[in-house]
Amino acid sequence: MGRTADAVEEGLSIASAAARLAVRNHILVEAITHDAAYDLDRLSAFARDTLVALADEQQDAANLVRKQRRAAWGKYSDSHGTHDYRDRDTRNLRRRERQYQGVAKILRRRADDPEAVRALVEEARDAAWGDVESNLQRRLRVEGMRAENDPDYETMREARMQALRLVDLPRLGAHRRRLAQGAVERDLDPA
Repeated sequence: MGRTADAVEEGLSIASAAARLAVRNHILVEAITHDAAYDLDRLSAFARDTLVALADEQQDAANLVRKQRRAAWGKYSDSHGTHDYRDRDTRNLRRRERQYQGVAKILRRRADDPEAVRALVEEARDAAWGDVESNLQRRLRVEGMRAENDPDYETMREARMQALRLVDLPRLGAHRRRLAQGAVERDLDPA
């Protein structure tokens, strides 16, 4: 495989991970905030739109590199910064443009392939379920833990007691004083 193909494959891997993350987050947000049930058709539309948006980003990057390459052509002076390209950079810029275009082309192809979209949604659903499952397990472990079963109970007891003395009790005292002050002010108010 050539350098361009390797770079396209790497870019595609990154874009696929970004798409999977976006769909996973969408599933979680819809389920948590809108109590939405899992709907493959609705999620497939979102996944397709996500792939197209990522392809558009790649095409925009390719267009920018093309402009940079054209501006660099025929310039032989020293550059004045990282993105101040010169004629000697045009070959690398052309390669980079092909790489961006390659990733965009494959992402568009995947967006038009119902099986690829379905696979993306299923991977995202599995990732979302994995997040929910691990959060539930962690919460059940913490909430279901009794002092005699907690291996860190004794070592953390002093820290908990110190937090109670230094934070919780002073906060409770301040709250009670504010409540008492409010009651006194209400009693004194002639309205």
